[in-house]
Amino acid sequence: MTTYPNPHGAKLRSLLENERLPEADRPRVKRALERYDRWLDDLAAAGSDVGRLVSCADAYQRTVTLDLIFDSAEDFLYRQKGQLKLDNSVLEEFLPRFVGQVFSEEISRLAVTVGPATVFSRLHFESVLQTRIPGGGMEVLAKDHDFALCRPLYLKASHEEDYAEARESLTNIADLAAEIKTNLDKTMFQEASATARDLRMAVPGSRYFLLCEWLDMTPIASAGTAIEEVIVLRKAKRLSAEVRRRFATAAGRIASRKMYEGRLRSHPLASGAFRRFLTHVGRLLGEGPRAEEQVLERGWF
Repeated sequence: MTTYPNPHGAKLRSLLENERLPEADRPRVKRALERYDRWLDDLAAAGSDVGRLVSCADAYQRTVTLDLIFDSAEDFLYRQKGQLKLDNSVLEEFLPRFVGQVFSEEISRLAVTVGPATVFSRLHFESVLQTRIPGGGMEVLAKDHDFALCRPLYLKASHEEDYAEARESLTNIADLAAEIKTNLDKTMFQEASATARDLRMAVPGSRYFLLCEWLDMTPIASAGTAIEEVIVLRKAKRLSAEVRRRFATAAGRIASRKMYEGRLRSHPLASGAFRRFLTHVGRLLGEGPRAEEQVLERGWF
């Protein structure tokens, strides 16, 4: 049975151990953990049904965002959203399961790792003629990604033919990497552009994607960057800062609850956006022994 990372579940469990968590919220966090366990069962039962999987993720994330965080009579959970990462870690946990269940056969056949990973980004040597440094001073730099399709990469370097005094390193090499943002602003886009460039320089055939729930910037064409594509999962812009300011207090959240719930329901996680990402993943997983046959069938490559 395939096992998947559980960053969201881990954050819920660690929240119960947080000394700053208000006592009034502890029973609510325990109920959230029960909903979390049911969510995992629902995802497993959905199999490779894309629409059902996305619907499960949307419904569950709404319970975290609304029932756990927004409805709290205390302000701790809402004000610490960025640090606690309760709602935005839902997609970090969902995406590997989603891709893994849809492409289970291909992933098993290719022995690919799916999920958050630290992947190879750069290699350099610190060797100098006057000093004998094992392995030429090989240094492997790596970068953490929210999601990656990768394989392990074992590196070994030595000045000697028999690899005496070698320096070794274990990393991962990614064919695809993606970052998941709740709100994508211009600064995040620029940082992602730099990350994508580094990945493509290290692995020229790799692809880098940005997935975000809400757009918080004027769209910029990704064609001028190393980003393959930016996918807006809710197909909507972020609420204005003026509106969000009302959510800082329990009274403001109560007054805005109906509006906010309506906003989430009118802009659910879009199955079409996830299908588009699957299309990109499928093209990579399908490249293999049949690649030449596919090229000749369509007549171009």
